[in-house]
Amino acid sequence: MLKLAQIQFAPQLGGLQNNLNKVEELIGKAEQAEFIILPELANSGYNFTDRKHAMALASTVERSDFVEMLRVKSRNQNQYIVSGFHEKDGNELFNTSLFISPNGEIGKYRKIHLFMNEKEIFSKGNLGLPVFQTDDFTMGMLICFDYLFPEVWRIMALKGAEFIAHPSNLVTNKAFKVVPAQAVINRFFIFTTNRIGSERDISFSGKTFAVDIEGGVISEASPENEEILFTEFNPSLAHNKMITEKNHVLYDRFPDEYKEIIQE
Repeated sequence: MLKLAQIQFAPQLGGLQNNLNKVEELIGKAEQAEFIILPELANSGYNFTDRKHAMALASTVERSDFVEMLRVKSRNQNQYIVSGFHEKDGNELFNTSLFISPNGEIGKYRKIHLFMNEKEIFSKGNLGLPVFQTDDFTMGMLICFDYLFPEVWRIMALKGAEFIAHPSNLVTNKAFKVVPAQAVINRFFIFTTNRIGSERDISFSGKTFAVDIEGGVISEASPENEEILFTEFNPSLAHNKMITEKNHVLYDRFPDEYKEIIQE
């Protein structure tokens, strides 16, 4: 069994030090968890006025005080941590999710499917769809609007992911319908960790939730309160891909019949 904590809170737009202090405090309150997931862009906030504003708030992974704090907490509390991160790489900005291990190693996924004004701020993710394996679990990461594209979920399943860490800044209710369906289709666990609060002209929907391999919501937070949502689950249950006694969700596919979706 793996005990996982999803931390729902309201990052402050531009409040880099405040966000660092808040996340450090909240992780400290979740010390009994073995795995922690924070929302999208947890270090910086989300609704930037323009790219210049966003660039001023970004940093590299290597030079980030926020990332260093996460590494220290991960090591001291012997926890894995996934966090959204506002990443600078040269002249490019990426909406990134970091996977931090107690031994100090950092894995990275950069958001592929950019939502609305994100297209004016961020570059499309360029690191593919990595899956990370430890002695205890195999995990993949997606970010917020990625939820709408079934191909990325399927790739995670084909790579052996037992669960997906899904940091989010949701502003609509569509993910609450789509994500459980993706769990059924691929028979893995999904942990959508959302934020709360408002920034400028948008409000976030909260309701951080966890979904099992049957698409059932097994944990859910409130729509507007800061909250740490704990879920205990067995990742190995995701190895059972039988949707009926005669149907396997991966082996029953016919990829040769799907060539029409491939675009040159």
